Amino acid sequence: MKRLVNLTPSPVISAMLSILPFVMILLVYVAASDVRLEANPNDKLLPSFTQIGDALQRMAFEPSKRTGEYLFWQDTASSLSRLGLGVLIAASLGLLIGIFTGALPLVNVGVSPLLTVVSLVPPLALLPILFIVFGLGELSKVMLVAIGITPVIARDIQRRAREIPAEQLVKAQTLGASTPQILIRVLLPQLLPKLIDAVRLSLGAGWLFLIAAEAIASTDGLGYRIFLVRRYMSMDVILPYVAWITLLAFFFDVALAWISRKLFPWHAQGGS
Repeated sequence: MKRLVNLTPSPVISAMLSILPFVMILLVYVAASDVRLEANPNDKLLPSFTQIGDALQRMAFEPSKRTGEYLFWQDTASSLSRLGLGVLIAASLGLLIGIFTGALPLVNVGVSPLLTVVSLVPPLALLPILFIVFGLGELSKVMLVAIGITPVIARDIQRRAREIPAEQLVKAQTLGASTPQILIRVLLPQLLPKLIDAVRLSLGAGWLFLIAAEAIASTDGLGYRIFLVRRYMSMDVILPYVAWITLLAFFFDVALAWISRKLFPWHAQGGS
């Protein structure tokens, strides 16, 4: 008799088991929604898929009577621009800080304690300060995303830089490489795929900070719309917005993984 730890499902069974939890959640939701709507047709807590579809049709494919914009796509574009710029800033700063602190002992001694302290500060606690310093415009939201995930990326790159075998650095110096050459030609190529991995891991936190900033001070964005309609208990709008955010996050994770495999196939083959 085979033990459970030795049982490996076939590809077909694996696919079915992967889909099963989502199917079960949908079935439970449909059943619960039918029960609540049968008892109270005006119930808003668990809208039917027909109600959700109507709300999505209204938000995504009908122009707003007030602004003439398609709110769903306008919110998506605003949020993605803020998130993208914030992540770009965080990735750039994280790479620079990580590679310098990981490769240069003098920089590490001076910067690492500060980096550790900054990483312990809850980014959302800084939101009022960011609003005071940068105002309520786009910059404060972008900076919250950047400040929130930069320490995470920097510390990961720092650790990865220290894991690079010292023999590589010794060989490069033996061949006459200078410090900038070692950083750019020895360390940087090995750390770039690690940077993509770090960005993938930090995207969830980036979404969290973005939505929090949009909920407090914004006039558009996915987070703004969710918190705007919550006062009306418009779950038919909130649920598709949450599902759309989840789908976007999944798409970006898959896209970054694909980019990493294409640009750094040796990293994917190494299984790291």
